[in-house]
Amino acid sequence: MLVNEGTRAARFRGTKRTKESAIANRPKRGTRPRTRHVQLSLDQARRPDGRHGGWRPGAGRKKKPGAVSHDARPSERGRFPQHVTMRIGDGVPSLAREGCLKIIRASVKASHKAAFRIVEFNVLGNHLHLITEAADKRALSTGVQGFAGRVAYRLNSALNREGKLFAQRYHARYLKTPREVRNALRYVLLNRKHHAVEQRFTKTWIDPFSSAAWFDGWATPIRADEPWKRELLALDRPTAKATVWLLTTGWRKHGPLRSDERPA
Repeated sequence: MLVNEGTRAARFRGTKRTKESAIANRPKRGTRPRTRHVQLSLDQARRPDGRHGGWRPGAGRKKKPGAVSHDARPSERGRFPQHVTMRIGDGVPSLAREGCLKIIRASVKASHKAAFRIVEFNVLGNHLHLITEAADKRALSTGVQGFAGRVAYRLNSALNREGKLFAQRYHARYLKTPREVRNALRYVLLNRKHHAVEQRFTKTWIDPFSSAAWFDGWATPIRADEPWKRELLALDRPTAKATVWLLTTGWRKHGPLRSDERPA
């Protein structure tokens, strides 16, 4: 079929206009709104949403009974004392023996620094309780580690054993109110009553495996009415004197400790 020159020119002009119109109507680069991406937190990224996987409830290694969290420890001011608990590993003989106690007392005395002090302690069969003062989180960590290292080295030698003495990371709780401090002092100094519910104790009893003999907050003075008490009171004080207000004065607002109290 013959197409005259006029028809061909018209078709060309129409095609050209269509292309020019498409180009003119095309969005310019950079004018289209961009999708805003939000940075997810680690917890949000791990939470399952039904599309992208995520953690499964109950998955992961199960925590052992009494395990201590490995989250970063909180950093508090030096005016707050700490209640520290240190657990002994399986297979280690009971530490509530006179020979072990002498080593632990010596380690307590050797652990005092300008930024770290052990104010009270109690030695149980498979764990230790401490009341400490530390200038900051780092001082607490290095102070407890130094004490643990001394105890482990000396006790392993005395017990003729090798390996770890302490089972896991120590647990530390900051005491921020006078009531918390008094409760912690009662718990640490009278802890043997907590574990021996059925046992009867006299009104003047003190725990020989603790620092009770050097504690100056008893409601009545310690009576040296037994030979073991007189021997204990004659020893040099292994603990440091408290310096922060909560341990020197604050807790006394709720009354002195009585030796016939029982920890909660």
